[in-house]
Amino acid sequence: MIVAIVACEIGFWVLLIAGLAARYLLKARRLSTALLLSVPLVDVALLVFSIIDLRSGGESSVGHGLAAVYLGVSVAFGHQMLSWADRRFAHRFAGGPPPVRLTGRERAAHERRMWVRHVIAYVIAGLIFLLFSKLGGDASQWALFRLWTIILVIDGIVSFSYTVRRPISSAKER
Repeated sequence: MIVAIVACEIGFWVLLIAGLAARYLLKARRLSTALLLSVPLVDVALLVFSIIDLRSGGESSVGHGLAAVYLGVSVAFGHQMLSWADRRFAHRFAGGPPPVRLTGRERAAHERRMWVRHVIAYVIAGLIFLLFSKLGGDASQWALFRLWTIILVIDGIVSFSYTVRRPISSAKER
């Protein structure tokens, strides 16, 4: 199962980089679009592989739990990751504007939005965990989900700390 996850992660980055290279280096807009639209197929392949593995007698395992986490994160953050890579690729190879560094309230709002995406990833993965548990008959992957719950709470505290903390420079001025 771990091999499938690693293969999907490699497939994600290969398709993403190939799509961006086709867009900015080769100026092949249609090829770029086809490659970038095929990136979500990596997630579909992992989901199908996991279901086939469980339906053919495989027991639900931590590997399946990691696949659920991967899928949840990919669905919740996938578009943003594509946009992030696109902006940097455009800056590096096509004279696009440099990436913007967020500060102050914009950074705080961004961190809160990222935490909401994290919650969405958590919920999606939880549903996939449930599906895998029903198909595999074993709940061993839920230990991973409990760990993720702790990580989600810590991420929430950190994300919202950007909203309430005072910048260091203004603290020194007082």
